[in-house]
Amino acid sequence: MATTSLAAPKMARLLYRLANHIKARQIVELGTSMGVTTMYLSKCAAATIYTFEGNASMINIALTNFEFSEAKNIVLVEGNINETLPEFVEVNRRLDFVLMDANHRYEPTVEYFNLVVERMTPGAIVVVDDIYQSNEMAKAWKEIRGHELVYGSIDLFRCGIVFFDPSLNKQHYTCTW
Repeated sequence: MATTSLAAPKMARLLYRLANHIKARQIVELGTSMGVTTMYLSKCAAATIYTFEGNASMINIALTNFEFSEAKNIVLVEGNINETLPEFVEVNRRLDFVLMDANHRYEPTVEYFNLVVERMTPGAIVVVDDIYQSNEMAKAWKEIRGHELVYGSIDLFRCGIVFFDPSLNKQHYTCTW
């Protein structure tokens, strides 16, 4: 399970650096898994990380990892994201950084994005993982990066990053390393 579901350390460090660079205070992670990426994000000392997971086995592993890491700024939201995310955003939270790594299908991915997009602060970032895992995810990625509130995007093949910074003038980059 760990070999297929965990982000590589290089990727987890990139996510941390992005969130830290924008001085994110409200971070949402959709898809906790074992909580490794969550712990990287928790190094953003001024941030609160809200991580969403519906799988009971993964929740137990993640909670053990969080306890071991002694991270105090992680809030694990347990339950089906289709139910917990709408309740969460209803509280009118302002979000600075969102990592979408759950339910890798077109409809839920676009639905989750549409739930968080109106809550994004100026300069915020959304990272969509596994954008080419399937045709559905590629379609979702194309729709997300074309959203009217997205001012810039980077396609890293493994993931896509969208920016809510008007100074970017609707720019899209594809990394071809």
